[in-house]
Amino acid sequence: MTQSSHHHHHHALCCLSAAPPQPDAPPTPAPEPSAPTTTAAPGSVAVAGVLHKWTNYGRGWRERWFSLRDGVLSYSKIRSGSGGGAVEGGIAEDGGVRLIGGASARIAGDRRPEKPAGVVCLKVSAFRESKSDDRRFYIFSPTKTLHLKTDSKDDRVAWIEALILARSVYSLRSFSGRISFVQSDVSVSTARLRNRMRQEGLNESLIQDCEQIMLSEFSSYRKQLKLRYEDHLSLFGSSRHHFEEGKDGNIIQGALTRNEFTSSRHGNFSEYSTTESGEFEKQDGGDLTCEEESTFFDAADYFSESNSRSSTMSSSTDRSVNSATNIDNSGGQEIVDIQIQDSDNLPPQIKRRNKLPEPTEKEKGISLWSIIKDSVGKDLTRVCLPVYFNEPLSSLQKCFEDLEYSYLLDQAYEYGKVGNSLMRILKVAAFAVSGYASSVARPCKPFNPLLGETYEADFPDRRIRFFAEKVSHHPMLIACHSEGKGWKFWGDSNVKSKFWGQSIQVDPVGVLTLEFDDGEFFQWSKVTTTINNLILGKLYCNHHGTMHIKGNRQYSCKLKFKEPSLLDRNPRLVQGFVEDNDGKKASFLIGKWDESMYYSNLDTSKARSADQLQGASLLWEKNKPSPNPTRYNLSSFAITLNELTPELQEKLPPTDSRLRPDQRHLENGEYEKANTEKLRLERRQRMSTKLQDNGWKPRWFEQDAQDGTYHYKGGYWEARDQGRWDGCLNIFGEFSET
Repeated sequence: MTQSSHHHHHHALCCLSAAPPQPDAPPTPAPEPSAPTTTAAPGSVAVAGVLHKWTNYGRGWRERWFSLRDGVLSYSKIRSGSGGGAVEGGIAEDGGVRLIGGASARIAGDRRPEKPAGVVCLKVSAFRESKSDDRRFYIFSPTKTLHLKTDSKDDRVAWIEALILARSVYSLRSFSGRISFVQSDVSVSTARLRNRMRQEGLNESLIQDCEQIMLSEFSSYRKQLKLRYEDHLSLFGSSRHHFEEGKDGNIIQGALTRNEFTSSRHGNFSEYSTTESGEFEKQDGGDLTCEEESTFFDAADYFSESNSRSSTMSSSTDRSVNSATNIDNSGGQEIVDIQIQDSDNLPPQIKRRNKLPEPTEKEKGISLWSIIKDSVGKDLTRVCLPVYFNEPLSSLQKCFEDLEYSYLLDQAYEYGKVGNSLMRILKVAAFAVSGYASSVARPCKPFNPLLGETYEADFPDRRIRFFAEKVSHHPMLIACHSEGKGWKFWGDSNVKSKFWGQSIQVDPVGVLTLEFDDGEFFQWSKVTTTINNLILGKLYCNHHGTMHIKGNRQYSCKLKFKEPSLLDRNPRLVQGFVEDNDGKKASFLIGKWDESMYYSNLDTSKARSADQLQGASLLWEKNKPSPNPTRYNLSSFAITLNELTPELQEKLPPTDSRLRPDQRHLENGEYEKANTEKLRLERRQRMSTKLQDNGWKPRWFEQDAQDGTYHYKGGYWEARDQGRWDGCLNIFGEFSET
């Protein structure tokens, strides 16, 4: 850009001073309009001005006021107001803000920007100029693409320079991994206080004492501010990876600073698309990604623009119940739900994988019919199904999958703590249903664990620890125990199955127990599952029967999973009610086990869906499906269950499902190796009955002499901390059949 070109046209940029001008300071001379001067606090970039933003086809390009400060670009509508007089020459001073360029000066004289309608954090954004129009440029953020236009070519150059400078300054300043508390230029004067005291005739030593008291109070206040500031930083820092990767800001919004910023267009990836939009696709996509530095930025602005569902991450946050009411979109009713009150003691954010490894071999399809046909006359217990029919998870891991929505139990605990027993059992009921959500369209069966096989899940980000062990081979029994924030959940499961040719019916046997720290507990059993189209057609499953959740205090709950029928237009329906000890119905539930559950004060028995109920309030909603489900159709949560990092491998006992070789080969797409290992381990599995008959006992669970159920006897996590696995057999290793 040449010097002369700027004299003909002023930039539509305003330069914001980061600190307010001091009353006694001499006026700052206006800058030469040759370059977009950015006067700001050291180490920050602050500019502002008018840009044309594409809204939609109906309204086209609209003027918006854009302001860039501290690595955050915000924009707002411009409303009419009482003018402040005309501005000549394109440069003006407005409350310490220098306005450069005709459009910006006009705003200062004539109209005022409203509060921000949207914000973009430059740390996770990229920008690109249009090739076909020298006044246009684009800003790409995780939640939106802004299409912007300046008044001139020079203005576009100035804006791009300012954006690049702002991001590089931001990156340099925050490279150390934290932001220090900036001592502002705010000072306190005691002159007025001193003069007033002198008028009263007070002596000088008393005046000085009062001054000292006032100054020390102010100093203490500043220290509190600093601590509060660092608290907010640590909150945003702990949730850093969510916004650095452009994921939904799944943090309950009560935890964030209550700010004024709301986005007018939530979650829109593109507000405008024409044939030209292909130009960013064709260019090198690398420009669209932002440098991954370990940095923090003003996350309050970012989170306020991603209006995402808060339930998913509520398990990962420290909650306490407050009486804030949320408006539920479906029914318009007010419901009281749990919000975060404090940002202390936030759980760590742990990065887990979001897809399975790419398969190393091409898979061959296999017909179940061909296996049944070839197995005529053979002992079916000795027929080994190929790994093609398995998913890369064991039945132990599937038990933990039922705890995907464990945040519902965290919420139930909090409700009980403040005396809301009804909401507690409603959340428990929602949890009992939520365990079925991941079973939709899962065509493959989990691996049957070996006797003594174990699985641990230590998820500090969800505040939950889970442990399971296969405690018996005949009958096949799995015992599990998990602990969360204020609750424990345990049970042992066995299944009785009936084979009907085209379908198989599975009846779970065993009781699940949930106990809260305050002594309240609930018990229930799972309902019947039928797997259909085993030989012909698309495999699918259904859950049906009545689930009775019995409590030891005020309430119990009955849920009916509707039996499917051929003409059923509303499959997977669940209806029920909560009743007190006198049999009086206190609340009603309705929903679908693969979608969501609602509660209402109205009887739901005649309704076919929650939509038909006025004022039904949401209890639970299924998470979005995984973007990488593979042919196993695993949920995002299930994809994390068999992940094995080098750090974790060092801590695991030799019995953990993650170390099972046929399952690991299947996950890696090494089908030949997986089949060979599966045959080897199934030979070992057949020795389990002999082992059991010879007095084998589970390592971590013991059987109750009275009711025959298994209870966790403790010691696993302590052994893990010490790395002592004495007595744990290498069940997946080589073995002798003698």
